[in-house]
Amino acid sequence: MEYRQFGRIGRDASVVGLGAWQLGADWGEVSTDDALATLDAAVDAGATFIDTADVYGDGRSEQVIGQFLRRRPEPIMVATKMGRRVPQEHANYTAANFKAWTDRSRANLGVDRLDLVQLHCPPTAVFQDDQIFDALDGLVDNGAIAAYGVSVETVEQALIAIARPHVASVQIILNAFRLKPLDQVLPAAQAAGVGIIARVPLASGLLSGRYDAHTTFGADDHRNYNRHGEAFDVGETFSGVDFETGLRAVERLRAFVPAGQTMAQFALRWVIDQPGVTVVIPGARGPEQARGNLAAAELPALPPAALAGVRETYDELIRPAVHDRW
Repeated sequence: MEYRQFGRIGRDASVVGLGAWQLGADWGEVSTDDALATLDAAVDAGATFIDTADVYGDGRSEQVIGQFLRRRPEPIMVATKMGRRVPQEHANYTAANFKAWTDRSRANLGVDRLDLVQLHCPPTAVFQDDQIFDALDGLVDNGAIAAYGVSVETVEQALIAIARPHVASVQIILNAFRLKPLDQVLPAAQAAGVGIIARVPLASGLLSGRYDAHTTFGADDHRNYNRHGEAFDVGETFSGVDFETGLRAVERLRAFVPAGQTMAQFALRWVIDQPGVTVVIPGARGPEQARGNLAAAELPALPPAALAGVRETYDELIRPAVHDRW
């Protein structure tokens, strides 16, 4: 496993971590036993970074991770997020709410201090408000959190956040279907010492190569109920790419997958190879999937022909739908 540093906090993380949205809700049912087994498999394979949020299962994901932490001695960095349990209005981002939200997450996780708290894709106006970041600094000063970052939807939001002196991390969608962050966000973060957490690296599973035109998803799975942005930003589901176009793009990318790799490992390796990425956080609903994802860290860098193939596929099939939107 390779470990990379969050420059502004001086702490390392495994280059492949575990995204824990699916352990709470919105990806179909995952039992507590399966969730704990998945966490065990990820950490056993070298993961030292877990990403969750207070809204995932209304706290269930945090609570399961807290249960897991109580029986594992390893130094694991847990990043959580706050702000999506209330209407997405600038006025709700207050010091009082921050205290209440972080107190709840600390109780869910069973810790005195949160390792990393991220504002959870708030309105753009939030990124421009000095008082909000003063309040976050206050949480660091009083010991409730060790560091803070932001999760963003757009490149514009990411660049505003990176310019903030105490933002430790930016979480952004980055995958073979979402190349726009490569142009400005990753270089700016690298220059500033801001960690990049790459989320949705498999485009909600599309880039796993396991789906076809006959694949269906359960009623409680966002890949069913949010395909057009009915519940939250459509960019979080299949990276905003319509399902059929995504399937065509995956078929084209198969030709570039090195022998011995799965399509998912190829997609994760592509993210790992991008300069400026600190950690990529694929989700997993079971131990085997978690181990397969973590194995991407041990693979060699992709050859230039594969990188060119990703760019060509993006430019021809994906760019028109997503590049200017996020």
